[in-house]
Amino acid sequence: MFRFFTIKKWYLWSWIGSLIILSSLWVQVKIDVKINEWFGEFYDMIQKALGKPNAITIEEYWASLFSFIVLAAMYVGVAVIVSYFTSHYLFRWRTAMVEYYHSVYEKARKIEGASQRVQEDTIKFSRIMESLGTSLIEAIMILVEFMPILFGLSIGIPIFFFGDWEYGLIVGALLWSIGGTIFLVILGLILRLVGVEYDLQKKEAAYRKILVIAEDDGTVRPKSIEELFDDVRSIHFLSYIRYLYFNIGRIAYLQANVLSAYVFLAPAIVAGAVTLGVMQQIIRAFGRVEGSMQYILKAWPTIIELASVYKRLREFEYKLQIENSESEIKT
Repeated sequence: MFRFFTIKKWYLWSWIGSLIILSSLWVQVKIDVKINEWFGEFYDMIQKALGKPNAITIEEYWASLFSFIVLAAMYVGVAVIVSYFTSHYLFRWRTAMVEYYHSVYEKARKIEGASQRVQEDTIKFSRIMESLGTSLIEAIMILVEFMPILFGLSIGIPIFFFGDWEYGLIVGALLWSIGGTIFLVILGLILRLVGVEYDLQKKEAAYRKILVIAEDDGTVRPKSIEELFDDVRSIHFLSYIRYLYFNIGRIAYLQANVLSAYVFLAPAIVAGAVTLGVMQQIIRAFGRVEGSMQYILKAWPTIIELASVYKRLREFEYKLQIENSESEIKT
């Protein structure tokens, strides 16, 4: 799967391409930091305008909105370029995988589900990596940029439970996020979600295979097809039940998450220790840090699917190695 990074033919795309994606994501995060600063300035201006008539001019108001439009346009432009380039990058990765599988397909075709691995799982792998890989890198970069900002904004204001401790807001965000993530990971392990997803794909592959065989072989009995579909039905229903329990915990936590920043800021808001602009900056920075730490929480269903695809491809490549070894022994 990772020959893309070791084959000389793909060095330009794999290594230079990775550097381009990383650099573009860093620029995107830097623009997001500027947008966060704009929120503080804008809402302070709104507070000033609401506190006293004609405290600001209409020109100042429009100028502030225009500056946001410029930042937003830059953010959108970089995001679109990153998305477009990443799609090409990951298709090259898929091509490197498929070229290897094609080169050994005479042996690979003997392995059950080979066609599904080569066609369906490689495209799933590239599509999941497109959304998951870039968002993971972006989450890490956001943490690096926004944690110092959150620390700077929280100095000197009272925080719920932590009082005047200068690290209170950061620690609160980390504890809330990490606690939720650990809870979700444990819940996923208890429910065996990766295993269920893996079994589901295997049952679907067996059912699809017998349907293909039945097209050319009139001896395949409908009863055999029905039995395999019963297996598919059973594993799907099991999956629905497992995800029902999982989503109860996941969705409940994400709903409670909406109020977390306001809970920690409650003493500062009641005491009037922050302006409206600073409060908006803190809440947005808190949300960005919290969101990055909750990456696994929000992306868990996709991570499970990726883990299942990875497991199937690794098993496929392992069987290929066995086929190669047996061929070498015979020769």
